[in-house]
Amino acid sequence: MKVQTVLHRLRAGESDRRIARALKLDRKTIAKYRAWADGQHLLSGPLPDLATLHAELEDTWGAVVPTQNQSSVADYRDEIAGLLAQGLGPRLIYQKLSERPGFTGSESAVWRLTVKLRPPELPQVVGRLETPVGEVAQVDFGEVGRLLDPVTQTLRRTWAFVMVLGWSRHMYVEFVFDQTVPTWLLGHQHAFEFFGAVPKRVVLDNLKTAIIKAYTRDTDPQVQRAYAECAEHYGFLIDPCLPAKPQHKGKVEKGGVAYVQTSFMPLLPPNTSLPEANRRVWHWLLTTAGNRDHGTTHEAPLARFEQTERAALLPLPATPYDPALWKQVKLHRDGHVVFEKSFYSAPCRLVGQILWLRAGMQEIRLFAGDFWLVATHVRAAQPGQRLTHPDHLPAEKAAGLTASRTSCQARADAIGLATAQVIAELLAARPVDHLRAALRVLKLADTYTPARLEAACVRGLAFGDPSLLALKRILAEGLEQWPLPTPSTPPADEALTYARSVQELTDTILGGSPWN
Repeated sequence: MKVQTVLHRLRAGESDRRIARALKLDRKTIAKYRAWADGQHLLSGPLPDLATLHAELEDTWGAVVPTQNQSSVADYRDEIAGLLAQGLGPRLIYQKLSERPGFTGSESAVWRLTVKLRPPELPQVVGRLETPVGEVAQVDFGEVGRLLDPVTQTLRRTWAFVMVLGWSRHMYVEFVFDQTVPTWLLGHQHAFEFFGAVPKRVVLDNLKTAIIKAYTRDTDPQVQRAYAECAEHYGFLIDPCLPAKPQHKGKVEKGGVAYVQTSFMPLLPPNTSLPEANRRVWHWLLTTAGNRDHGTTHEAPLARFEQTERAALLPLPATPYDPALWKQVKLHRDGHVVFEKSFYSAPCRLVGQILWLRAGMQEIRLFAGDFWLVATHVRAAQPGQRLTHPDHLPAEKAAGLTASRTSCQARADAIGLATAQVIAELLAARPVDHLRAALRVLKLADTYTPARLEAACVRGLAFGDPSLLALKRILAEGLEQWPLPTPSTPPADEALTYARSVQELTDTILGGSPWN
């Protein structure tokens, strides 16, 4: 038994129970040492050397205490103390001493001596920060075990999204299956709607769903664009903790996540589904958790919130929040970007560039350069859907890529009756599909004018040849401006005469003698 070890622990203020457990001794033995040390005034002030301690202990108890063996590194005590002061650890000190000729000490002996030479650790002093009413909320994710996914009917790893109001300690909890950006944003939206108001500042950890880069000595934190947009919509400030300082959000760490883990989760029946767990926890927040006597404020969080804090919070925005995910995407050669296996067009002049895509719940927006809006689409209903604005395509390709028989006929109808008849005959022709020929006819309206195309179609129909080649020749030579020939008709009173009689024609048809 080392007398000095017991004395050091007694002088550090440790209880008899803790010392006995650490040294595997009976508590009565430790109590006996305490009484002896108190009587010898050894619990404060400088300690005598080991030999003097043993002598005093023998005089007091009347028994000889076994003498401790001499340490193999005792002669290096002052040098080891100096190396410790320089910041070296036991292993480096041992390596340096091992280079000395004649050094025979072990690494464990060096370690034991460094333990004795280090000053006892003082209790860490902390400061409790109380925030003004309505000023701060703290938010975090905390793992809570596994809940049943009603879609897959399997137990899945689950987290609790927790937001605690700093003054009242009233909180919001929602169970989720992931920690993605959309889940993070929806958690904020649901929490603010639960409170019916918004805190002025939100304190959070440096999780990647919110903070891309944490504070450094020279730079501010870099916030996820989607989270920054959420803060701008609701009007709160984002306040990340310093790196490796979770105690800066202790209210949500201890009074939020840990409280849910220990006080609510054990109440859930086995294999509870996630939706059912959320229904239960929301009821629990407004009853058990909201009405408890809080250990710090000694008031019910829900009462403090309703009576004081709610009025001090910011009001909800007039327009509902549309949680959006921001992502950088490339505009491919076909004039479309890809997002969640669906395709969205952007102006073809931007092909090859990296665009910012904002994916809301209902709408997709694409931005170029300094966030210049270049395209807006309804969000695809299913993977594989291709959403294209015709004006995003090259002019020479747009008509062919987007044309249909219906749109082709509608365009012809808008030009004129003759053009509509020509296009209708082309589209009705069998067995070859003449859609491309019809598009080329309509393109003549761009090369010339719709009025000239209509006149050319009138002339082509009059001469019985409204083909593409004939129409191009008419327009190229300006023939559509020529007057149409007037068909010759005999006078109404002039009798028709025939070279052969009707009887001869009838006999020939019925099998009679040949006509000639």
